[in-house]
Amino acid sequence: MYDIPSYIIASALFFGILLAYETGFRIGKFHQQRTDHEIKAQTLNIQGSVLGLLALLLAFTFNMSLQRYDARSAAVVQEANAIGTTVLRTQLLPPPYDKTLYDLLQDYIDIRIEAATVPLSQSEERVKIIKSGDELLKKIWGAATQAARSDPNPVTTGLFMAALNEMIDSALERIEIQNRHIPEVILYLLFFVFVITGAIMGYSGGLGMKRAYIPTALLTLLIVLIVYIIIDLDRPKRGLITVNQDYILQLKNQ
Repeated sequence: MYDIPSYIIASALFFGILLAYETGFRIGKFHQQRTDHEIKAQTLNIQGSVLGLLALLLAFTFNMSLQRYDARSAAVVQEANAIGTTVLRTQLLPPPYDKTLYDLLQDYIDIRIEAATVPLSQSEERVKIIKSGDELLKKIWGAATQAARSDPNPVTTGLFMAALNEMIDSALERIEIQNRHIPEVILYLLFFVFVITGAIMGYSGGLGMKRAYIPTALLTLLIVLIVYIIIDLDRPKRGLITVNQDYILQLKNQ
């Protein structure tokens, strides 16, 4: 589902709910003459319960997607701060390691900026970028190790090594957080409840021999808009809501 555009999912859900409503209406109309007032009242009670369950699932799923979005935003800031600190602490290193590591870190920033612009759906391209970043990190670590051996001072090279460790950890944490998504089984459950809700609303309308297309369409539209926002929040590099990458971009040549 992650590779399917959000608007296609939202459109399919919208028409799916309306189709379920019409199907439920015709079934309810067929059973209308065989149904007494008590059954109709029970149907309305069930409809209210299902709508309550739908609201609960929507709130749960929306909160889940919002938490992931906040975590991704915080991860960008954390990595940018770690990289910025590491770049500044290259000034503590003895020459020529200060210039060498500064240049290597600038190349690493370019890779992280490129990684921030490539959508998660382009898995092959992302693998190449991550591999390039890992190879560059090995060079950075090797140069840092040589600098520490040439000047084993915990106040200078020690502070740089600590910042470098934090930079590496923050990069790995950011990659892991970006790969966290709402489990698809939850989305499928949500969509199933939507369709069932539409069918029950249609069935209830069929028992009363009256269609409520305008209220139903408006309610369905509101539901679909919320679902669209949920899916959009879960896709940090595309759609209307994206994670701000300015903190990484500002690192270049600071």
